[in-house]
Amino acid sequence: MSTPFPFTAVVGQDDLRLALLLNAVSPAVGGVLVRGEKGTAKSTAVRALSALMPAVDVVAGCRFSCAPAAPDPACPDGPHEVGAGTQRPARMVELPVGASEDRLVGALDIERALAEGVKAFEPGLLADAHRGILYVDEVNLLHDHLVDLLLDAAAMGASYVEREGVSVRHAARFLLVGTMNPEEGELRPQLLDRFGLTVEVAASREPDQRVEVVRRRLAYDDDPDGFAVRWADEESAVRARIVAARELLPSVLLGDGALRQIAATCAAFEVDGMRADIVMARTATALAAWAGRTEVLAEDVRQAALLALPHRRRRNPFDAPGLDEDKLDETLEEFGGQGGDQDDDPDPDGPGGGGQPPQDGPEGDSPAGDVPAQGEPSDDGQAPAARGGGEQSPVRAGEPFRAKVLSVPGLGEGAAGRRSRARTEHGRTTGSRRPQGALTKLHLAATVQAAAPHQRARGRSGRGLVVRRDDLRQATREGREGNLVLFVVDASGSMAARQRMSAVKGAVLSLLLDAYQRRDKVGLVTFRGSAAEVALPPTSSVDAAAARLESLPTGGRTPLAAGLLRAHDVLRVERLRDAARRPLVVVVTDGRATGGPEPVALAGRAARLFAADGVASVVVDCEAGPVRLGLAGQLAGELGGTAVTLEELRADSIAGLVRDVQGTSRRAA
Repeated sequence: MSTPFPFTAVVGQDDLRLALLLNAVSPAVGGVLVRGEKGTAKSTAVRALSALMPAVDVVAGCRFSCAPAAPDPACPDGPHEVGAGTQRPARMVELPVGASEDRLVGALDIERALAEGVKAFEPGLLADAHRGILYVDEVNLLHDHLVDLLLDAAAMGASYVEREGVSVRHAARFLLVGTMNPEEGELRPQLLDRFGLTVEVAASREPDQRVEVVRRRLAYDDDPDGFAVRWADEESAVRARIVAARELLPSVLLGDGALRQIAATCAAFEVDGMRADIVMARTATALAAWAGRTEVLAEDVRQAALLALPHRRRRNPFDAPGLDEDKLDETLEEFGGQGGDQDDDPDPDGPGGGGQPPQDGPEGDSPAGDVPAQGEPSDDGQAPAARGGGEQSPVRAGEPFRAKVLSVPGLGEGAAGRRSRARTEHGRTTGSRRPQGALTKLHLAATVQAAAPHQRARGRSGRGLVVRRDDLRQATREGREGNLVLFVVDASGSMAARQRMSAVKGAVLSLLLDAYQRRDKVGLVTFRGSAAEVALPPTSSVDAAAARLESLPTGGRTPLAAGLLRAHDVLRVERLRDAARRPLVVVVTDGRATGGPEPVALAGRAARLFAADGVASVVVDCEAGPVRLGLAGQLAGELGGTAVTLEELRADSIAGLVRDVQGTSRRAA
C-alpha cells in the first residue's frame, strides 16, 4: 500500500482541513461535502485524514467491526460476548461512482434464503466503513438511489437490507466525506442538506503558496516514505490533539447564549427545517473541544455558521452558495450579550484560540436601450425577416417559472433520472424475466409459479418449497431516466426585440431548472447571423448552461438550417459516447428562416433528419404580434414533434395537461 500524503503537509485549504478535523473529533457533525475545481487537493486531504484517525478496538473475527466493550446485539455475526478485542487502524473506504446497490449495502443470497431458510449475507461497503471514513469522490455523479441509501445510513447509524421478507440490519456509523466539481453537475438541495458541513475550495492565486504546493508535491513524489518521515512529528501532534478533543467533547458546555445565537442565525438566513440548528450546535461544540475549551464562544458559533449554512440557504440551483458575513456579524452581535458566552480577548494562539488546523511544519515555511438595432424587428415582431441586423448587447433573462413536463415517448434504459419512462433497478414492478447474471430483485410470485409444477418430480416431502436456480425470476421494474436535453436557441434579429428575448431567455432558464431537477444532461446550440455554434457541449452542469444563456448576444439573420444541422451533429457524437441516454431536442424559435438560397426549404430538409432518426423534439413557438404565420408549427411537423407557445409552456397554464413530446415512433403508430 502506498504511503499517503501527510495531512499536515497540505498547503493552505484551512477551511477544508478544519471541517475534516471537526468531523474526526465529532462524527455526529454529519460529514463534509467538499466543492471545488479540479486539482485543489480535495481527494488528497480526505485520504490523508485516515492516517490521523485513532485506532479502533474491534471484536476478533467480526466482519462488522463491533466494539468489544459494547457489541451490537443485532450484529449478523453475533451475538458477541463483552470482553477484550483486537485493535486495528481506522479504515477509509472509497465508494466508486459506478458501484451497485449490492456493493454498497451488501447482498443476501436469496436462493439459500428460500431453499435453506438461512440468512447468508455478504457485507457491503457500509459495513466496511463502520467506525471509519466513507469517501465518495464525485458524489454529484452518484445515482440518486445510492445517495439516498448512503445518507439514510449516515443519519440512522445503521444499514438495512430487506428482500422478500428476509432482512438483515447492522450498525453503520462513519465519517461521510464527499467531493465534487460543481462544473460537472450539482446535488439536489435536499441531499445537500444531509451533509453536515460544506466547504468551497479553490487554488491559491498567491505565487509563493503555489510554489510551496509544487515543491512539496515533487518532494513527495520523489520519496514518499522519506517525505512522510519529515512530517511524522506534526502528524503525531494532530493525532494526539484529536484524541484529546474527543475526550474533552462531553464536558463542553453549550450555554443558552450560544444556543440563542445559533437559533437567531438560522432564522436570519431563512434556512429550511431544524437540521441546520442541530448541525451548528454540534459543530460549535466540536470547535470548542478542538480549541481545548469547555465553553462555546461566539467565535465558535460564527465559524460553525460559515461551515454549516452556505449550502442550506440556496434559493434556486443557480444561486452561488455563500453567506453574507456582515449580516452574520450583525446577528451575532445583536444576540451576543444575552447568555454570557463571550470572551473579550481570546488568545488566537493559545488553547482557546479558535479552531484552525496546524499550518506549516519542517518545510513550511446597455446596455442598449429599447430602440431596435439596424435590421432588428420592432416590438411588434413584424420587421421583415430577411433583413440583416447588427449585434445587440445581451438581454437579462425574465423571471423563471415552473415549466410543463416534456418527456421522451417510449421506454428507455438510460441513466437514472426523473424525466422519461425507463427500465430501471428501482421503481414499480411491471413483470418478471429470467435473471441475466446475479439475481438482484426477486419476483417472488413468478419464482413460486415456476417452481410449483416440479415439486413432485423433485421429491418434495415437507412443507418447504424445493427451489432451484432455474426457477428464480428477476423482477422487471419501471422508473424514470434522465435525458440529454439539447436546446437549439434562435438568437437572430427576428427574435431580438429586447422584451421578447427576455421572455424567451426566461422560458429557457425555466426549462434548465426543470432539467436540473430531473437529473438531465444539457447542451446549448445557438444560431444567428450566418452560422450556428455549440455554446455549450452536452454536460451535467446546468449552471454552466444558465451562465452561457445569460451572456447570449442577439441580432443578425436567421440561419435556422445551420442551427438544426449543428444540433444533429452534436447528437451524432453524443450517441457514440452514451448510446443509452435518449435525447430531447428543444428548438426555441419563431420559425423564420433567412439567409442563403432557399432558407425555408433547407431548414425543412434539416428538420426531417431528426424525424428520420426518431429523435423526440418540441418547438417553443416565440412568434409575437397580431399577425402570426405559424412557421414554428410547420417546423414542428417537419421535426416529427410538437409545438408549444411560451404561454403553454407554463405548468399552470390553461392548457394544463402534461405534454409528451411526439416522436416519429408515435406518429408511425
